[in-house]
Amino acid sequence: MAYVAPADFVRKAIDAGEAKVFMATKDAFIRAYMAGAILALAAAFAVTINQSTGQPLVGALLFPVGFSMLYLLGYDLLTGVVVLTPLALLDRRPGVTVGGVLRNWVVVFLGNFAGALTVAVMMAIVFTFGFATEPNAVGKFIAGIGEARTLGYEKYGASGMLTLFVRAMMCNWMVSTGVIGAMLSTSVPGKVIAMWMPITVFFFMTFEHSVVNMFLFPSALLMGGHFSVLDYLIWNEIPTLVGNIVGGIAFTGLMLYATHARTGASRKGEALSPAMRAAE
Repeated sequence: MAYVAPADFVRKAIDAGEAKVFMATKDAFIRAYMAGAILALAAAFAVTINQSTGQPLVGALLFPVGFSMLYLLGYDLLTGVVVLTPLALLDRRPGVTVGGVLRNWVVVFLGNFAGALTVAVMMAIVFTFGFATEPNAVGKFIAGIGEARTLGYEKYGASGMLTLFVRAMMCNWMVSTGVIGAMLSTSVPGKVIAMWMPITVFFFMTFEHSVVNMFLFPSALLMGGHFSVLDYLIWNEIPTLVGNIVGGIAFTGLMLYATHARTGASRKGEALSPAMRAAE
């Protein structure tokens, strides 16, 4: 599968982060829009499988189709750029600034949301025959998800908010590992396998993903979910976004950077064996 050594794929991740900081606004938005749309379609696909089969594991095993597709096409999710771009800042790449990183985050957020919202409207039309009927079984299932993952957290107050935040952290630990997974191999099968594994974990565990939620919750509101836009923002999207950022940077970006880009000294004064040099 043409495996890429850790020191090399971490360097690729830093290079990718640098490139995203300097990417033209138009290109960043288009790539984010398409990423949000494709991920939303994959979420609709997986939820349809879950509702029709009653087997969440099947939906989780197939959801990574969308994730793999969008990254192979070179599109960008916010959950990926919030991990990659800080690496370029941490590595002190020339011209990379906090302002440049934040600009990229805002553009990608807006693009992801626009793409996910577009698919939310389109799927709501499909599930309701152009809003002429009640939502079908899948539409009602999505409306229920929206209620359970906003009002369900609100019911527990601060404990619910903590749970939401931790689930969001753990989500982007897995998702950002999938983003890095695309760099672990130089072959398409190798990239897909490396991406598939952590994405399956995140989806089956129903961790909170800010971009997936940009599809699920607007869809739920369009199809009669009994919660408000404010409920969605306060009791899901905003804490999820913050948790995704913290989890991705802390558990993926910083850990890989600390041990593979800034490797510690080994056996001072002693020659390293070929095996140890390879491990470096």
